[in-house]
Amino acid sequence: MRKFFPILQTLRSYKRKELPKDILAGFNVAIVLIPQGMAYAMIAGLPPVYGLYASLMPVLVYVFFGTSRALAIGPVAMDSLLVAAGLGTLAIVGLENYIALAILLAFMVGAIQFVLGIFKMGYLVTFLAKPVISGFTSAAAVIIIFSQLKHLLGVDIEGSNQFHRIFLNALQKFPETNFYDLAIGLVGIVMLIGFKKWSRHIPGILIIVVLGILAVYFLNMESLGIEIVGTIPVGLPGFVLPVIEIDNIRQLWPIALTLALIGYLEAISIGKGIEEKNEEDVIDANQEFVALGSANMLGSFFQSYPVAASFSRSAINDESGSKSTLSGLFTVILVLITLLFLTPLFYYLPNAILASIIMVSVFGLIDLEYAKRLWIYRKDEFIVLILTFLITLFIGITQGILTGVLLSLLLMVYRTSKPHFAVLSKIKDSDYYKNISRFVDEVILRDDLLIVRFDSQLYFGNSDYFKNQLYKYMENKGDNLKGVILNAEAINYIDSTATRMLTKVIKKIRNDGIQFYIAGAIGPTRDIIFRSGISKVLPRKFLFVKIKEAVAYFDHPENASGEHERVAYQRNEPSN
Repeated sequence: MRKFFPILQTLRSYKRKELPKDILAGFNVAIVLIPQGMAYAMIAGLPPVYGLYASLMPVLVYVFFGTSRALAIGPVAMDSLLVAAGLGTLAIVGLENYIALAILLAFMVGAIQFVLGIFKMGYLVTFLAKPVISGFTSAAAVIIIFSQLKHLLGVDIEGSNQFHRIFLNALQKFPETNFYDLAIGLVGIVMLIGFKKWSRHIPGILIIVVLGILAVYFLNMESLGIEIVGTIPVGLPGFVLPVIEIDNIRQLWPIALTLALIGYLEAISIGKGIEEKNEEDVIDANQEFVALGSANMLGSFFQSYPVAASFSRSAINDESGSKSTLSGLFTVILVLITLLFLTPLFYYLPNAILASIIMVSVFGLIDLEYAKRLWIYRKDEFIVLILTFLITLFIGITQGILTGVLLSLLLMVYRTSKPHFAVLSKIKDSDYYKNISRFVDEVILRDDLLIVRFDSQLYFGNSDYFKNQLYKYMENKGDNLKGVILNAEAINYIDSTATRMLTKVIKKIRNDGIQFYIAGAIGPTRDIIFRSGISKVLPRKFLFVKIKEAVAYFDHPENASGEHERVAYQRNEPSN
């Protein structure tokens, strides 16, 4: 039970003196979460109150299932944009149907995450490489920022998940700008940036929300055409089962899968980052899948749309001294109080203030420094990042991330198809064998012996490359070549295609009167050598633990004691 409900383990060692810190952290997060939640619900195309609904049950569920004391679950900009992008491509008639599909999407996201967690599939997220995520999030941040122009300018701008369409639509509507809305939004942006530079401990979001409400109320700015949040329903969300229909599931599953993986990746990356900073190690990757899945599934029963971990609120939670997931309980309490008693206070909140909060919050997702580092050190990964960025920006969010993943996999396949192939030779006055291209003046070159190292597993994708490289270096040696040693220390796997290739190569080399040796094969590789046809064409006496042993046997086979066979290859069955 403690493994499935980590809160039980937390309570066993929980100290009373830690409670005030959890209370303070929970309230600090709630102060930011309430206006952010309403703003992010607007990004998703939902009424602001659904951001508060998404800040209740999912946060409460994570208290019991989560393993990170600092993660703050709830509505986030990225997932909200993905919801809007995914649902925006469907022919949905009416706001009620749109809300119903958003709730169904939360259930589907949660179900996918929960199943992946139960089957311990956390490794799947490793396919979302850092360049892909960086390019994707940077483009999504740009789209989010420009999608808020309609609230900043106070005009009705047709939405889109493509940057150029949003930009062109905004240009067409710019002459209709309500300059009061624009002034309020710009003041909000300047104040938020100023508060951040002055001190991160200042609750800048809360301050501009309060000032915006007071300005509209006392200056009667509603009469000037200022767009405000308006009436927010008082009370808690009711229990409603998602409307599950096969056609809807078929339409939503691609975006649900994307949200499930992105949401999990956000949670793990934020949690691990905070743990590294604090030198902790408690987060359980697979349990986090279960926690997020449970939060989204159970949240959908109480009218929540998909949620994930927030960068900004998690940082606030950590800086406020959160000691356990119990801080989320106090966040829920403050959101409950708001829904029951305080929603009338938000009636006069300008939409331009919410837009300024969103713009400043997501601007931090644009990671220019990482792109610069890739440009300097890894141009191949920079290409993946920039292509993901451009496709996400101009074609679509789903297409961008799928293309990025595909490009990353292709880059990985390309690298493994042509891995590092080194020719080794002995360093003077030592027993070390190093790459001759790196130690040109320090190695002893021999024409009668070729020692090579292949820095990758051998599989169907690189077997021909290995063979061609080996033959090329053998030709360079000419007729003086009498022996070839393969240093297999870096080879941890040989598939059936590569096994067949290696068998043919060894047979050909030996038929040409040249001896072939394998040195340094690790346990799994030795297992494959013994179980496959390689051992039939290469007797055990030609297998060695170290290169120097293989060289000694090559130089003086008549003096070989066979000690290496007794040490490493004592039995016909695979070694451990």
